[in-house]
Amino acid sequence: MELTGLAEQLAAVPGVIGVVLGGSRARRDHTPESDTDLGLYYRRPLDTEVLDALAKRVGGPSAAVTEPGGWGPWVDGGGWLRIAGEPVDWIYRDLDRVAAVWESARQGRYSFHHQAGHPLGFVDIAYPGELALGQILADPTGELAALQEQVRVYPRTLTEALVGGLWEGDFLVAVARKAVTRRDRTYVAGCLFRLVGVCVHALHGAGQRWLINEKGAVAAAAAIPGAPAGFRERAEAVFGHLEGGPERLTSAIDAAADLVLDTADACAKMIR
Repeated sequence: MELTGLAEQLAAVPGVIGVVLGGSRARRDHTPESDTDLGLYYRRPLDTEVLDALAKRVGGPSAAVTEPGGWGPWVDGGGWLRIAGEPVDWIYRDLDRVAAVWESARQGRYSFHHQAGHPLGFVDIAYPGELALGQILADPTGELAALQEQVRVYPRTLTEALVGGLWEGDFLVAVARKAVTRRDRTYVAGCLFRLVGVCVHALHGAGQRWLINEKGAVAAAAAIPGAPAGFRERAEAVFGHLEGGPERLTSAIDAAADLVLDTADACAKMIR
């Protein structure tokens, strides 16, 4: 499949500003089974009728695209296609919204948002991260290249905010302990899942690495130079303590509390 030609066709659709190759193929660590993720950066109104016609032309009569927002408020929309027998995802990104999130990130602001398929929540700073890590395929106006140049410089303010977010890890330890006597493993598990996520984001912030996906995030954090020794194994072991009575639950929470402390120490050393 010739991506440049496809990207040029996509960029000719009214509303599409440019096209970016993302995911594992942009990072060049893909496997033969990996999807091809194409970010369609647009401004409203996006002509989804023209886009749908193009999808059917390259992907067959069953191909279809959504309206903006069709996949939820933050994943947005797009289409899951097969082109020349290969899976290709078209993923909408509202360029003005990406730029607005970037401005917030530069001021040290970020948020997690409810989104199906994202148990930790969709973190809005994934938007500038996707562009920073992506490969521009079509950019007629040059806007994507200009914004990409900016987002490839990780803001110190965002580093400080993500590391500062470790306060939530301590809070989650405290509230999880209150559920031990009730043997509420589900609540404890939820607290510990979010706790590990907070640690992962703090480590990426300290390492000035964009984190754009929850999948594989623990392994990615463990690979950052300066991360606590055995971070991945320790994070995964936390959940192995959840079976059993109060003693086992307490052990899980104790292990998680130690992980937060060690993550805080590691982050402090990394940003010195």
